[in-house]
This record gives sequence, C-alpha cells and structure tokens, in this order.
Amino acid sequence: MLEEARERTRFLLEGVSKDDLLAQHDPIMSPPIWDYGHIGNYEELWLLKEAHGRELSDRELYDMYDASLHPREERPSLNLLMRDDADVYLDAVRKLVLETLARADLDGDDPLLQDGFVYNMVLQHEAQHNETMLQTFGLMKGRGYRPESLVELPKGSPQRGGMVHVPGGEFVMGTDDRARALDNERDAHPVDLPAFLLDKTPVANAAYAEFVEDGGYENREFWDGRGWEYIKKENIAAPKHWYQPEPHSWWTERFGFDEPLDPNGPVVHVSWYEADAYARWAGKRLPTEAEWEKAASWDPETGTKRLYPWGDEEPRPGDDRANLDQMSFCPAPVGAYPGGASAYGALGMIGDVWEWTASGFHAYPGFEAYPYPEYSEGFFGPDYKVLRGGSWATRPSAIRNTFRNWDYPIRRQLFVGFRCAKDA
Repeated sequence: MLEEARERTRFLLEGVSKDDLLAQHDPIMSPPIWDYGHIGNYEELWLLKEAHGRELSDRELYDMYDASLHPREERPSLNLLMRDDADVYLDAVRKLVLETLARADLDGDDPLLQDGFVYNMVLQHEAQHNETMLQTFGLMKGRGYRPESLVELPKGSPQRGGMVHVPGGEFVMGTDDRARALDNERDAHPVDLPAFLLDKTPVANAAYAEFVEDGGYENREFWDGRGWEYIKKENIAAPKHWYQPEPHSWWTERFGFDEPLDPNGPVVHVSWYEADAYARWAGKRLPTEAEWEKAASWDPETGTKRLYPWGDEEPRPGDDRANLDQMSFCPAPVGAYPGGASAYGALGMIGDVWEWTASGFHAYPGFEAYPYPEYSEGFFGPDYKVLRGGSWATRPSAIRNTFRNWDYPIRRQLFVGFRCAKDA
C-alpha cells in the first residue's frame, strides 16, 4: 500500500514543469514541490522517528516542512528540496521505512503501531496531499495541467429533484475504530434526530444555473450576511471556473480545458456561502453533519452502521458504486452510481464532490487528540464548516462515512458541491 501510494503521487507529478512545481499558483495553496517534500518528511517523522526512534534529517528539514511553522505565504521563499533531491530524500526515507516495517510489532500494546494505525495515518496523509496537489493544478493559469481520463464514467440518467425520507430516531455517529479512523471521528456516540428529507443526489449544474439566472447572486435575501459581503467584495456571480460566452450558454474551464457545462454533472467549486444561498432560494437548507452521516451510514433494518453507504465492502478501482481515486479527473453525472445507494436511497454520498454541511467543526464527546493536536484540535470552532463524502480526487484509503473534512466557508478551490435538506 505504501508503494502504491508513492507511485500515484509521482504519477500525478508527471509532466508538471519545474517552474510549475516551484510556483505558488494561488495564495491559499503551497507550491506543489512543498507538498511533495512534506509527504516524505511526514513519513520520516511518523514511520521512523516516532514509531521506531530512527531519523535521517536534521532539524532544518523538519522545520521547513512543518505546516504549523510555515503558513502558505512563506513556503515559496523557503529553501525547498528540488525535484531530483526530493526524489532521493523520499526514496531514502522509504528504504528505511520498509526495513523497520519488516520488524514492526503491529499486535503489541503501543497504540501508535497497534493494528497498523500509524501506517494507515501516513497513507491517508499522502492521499490527502494528492488531492491538495490536484486542487493546485486546477488553479494553474494558461494551458495548465491537462490530464487524460483513464477511466470511462457511466452516463447515468438525469436526476432532477427528488428527496429521500430519513425517519426520526437515534443512530450512532462517529466511530471507535482505532486502526484507520482519525481522532476527530471518535468517539462513537448516540444522536437522536427528528425526521428529515434529503436530496437524493448532489445539486446538478442545471439546477444551479437556474439559481444563477434567476438573479440568485443579486438577491440579498438568500445570503448569509458575511457571504453577501464576500461575493460583492470578490465580484463573484457564478461558481468558480464558470463563464458565459453568450446568454444561457454556460461553459467551464477544467485543468486548462474549456468545455460546455454538463447540465447533469454535480455543481462543483462553490463556497459554503453559495451552497447556503442556493438552498434558501430552493426553499430548503443544508443538512447538518449528523443528518448527512445518518443518511449515509445508518441501516434502519438492522440498527447498525455501515462503513460506506452501500455496506462495509471497501471501494475498488473501477468501482461501480462510487467515483473515487482520481483517474477520471472529473465528477460523473449525478445518479450515475445506483449501486452505491445508502439504506435510505441517497446516491453519490461517497465520491464525485465533497458536500458542504450546515455544521461547524467541533469535537465529539470523548474526543482525545491523537497522535498530535495540530491535526484537528486547533481547528475546532465555528470558523470552519464540515464537508463530507470525498470527491473524484479522493483516494479510497482516505474516505469512509465517518471521515470529516473542514474548511473556511469562502473556499472554492475544493472539489466541493452540496445537497439540500428539509424538515420532514
């Protein structure tokens, strides 16, 4: 799994020029070469130093790739490893990691090693930075990054409207898993929710275009106050990358390609404020994080929790239940994966686009920061909104029904859309 993860990282970097690796393509993103070096240094920190008391690097390298020490605006000025040197460094770290892994006791009492926790954590970290790099490549100016899709997506069928009913009652939110789940997903705890309705699929481009053309970006009544200030200050009048060469003809720019907007694709690259405004315009609201997780994970017939919407079987390459793992380089039409339905009939809850929820990012009952507080604890509070479900750019190792992502409500570089809810 470690070897496969590294192959994917390097595959994504193929064809990216030295200049593009070193450039900061947007102030909110790191130069891609920083992400690459950081992947290797994080692996050294956790799979060598913390797990086995071994290390290769001096303090300067650790400091340079410490995300908490250097905000993104500082990273382009750091003395970063260039691609060839970074390759040598990552290979040297990996060689020693594999030597120590051969002797690692994954059945002992050390919680870091037990059941392979620290290895799963590092695998997920590399997968997360794969998606971050793809976000950065999507912000390149000019010809940019032009990947070729390596999988054929199903056509799907138009899913206009339609909501599923989720009955009221108690379900189990979160997890007690200590092998793969990260600290903010724990502990499992009961949550009692009233009945609600949830969109069967994420909101499609065609539906969102109706909101835009109905003056949604000009009508103050639909917007959160801070959202209204934000879109006016930034002159935002449509999702990121949308443009209109002529009336009622929407196009989008994706990885350097210009193409007509797919009316059946899920809307993507919208901020939380835009999602919230659309929901109000549609007479609905965004689901809470608890509502999202119940609709995705709970099986009312058995009274048990599913690891994925369809059950506990892990996603596979070329899966017919979800569009994950990056090789499509775009989302599928909404409703294209009926085999991935949740117990309540909701589609597309894993893959294609991350989904904004109404909830701020807060700790669950019993939360304990582990193995380091900077991963989750420093972000708890109302400033961040929770996203769920992963996207086409999410690797299968880094997503499950309990996985929690979070970001500022203004963020639009993410591969993020949303679906709406209503009280039942």
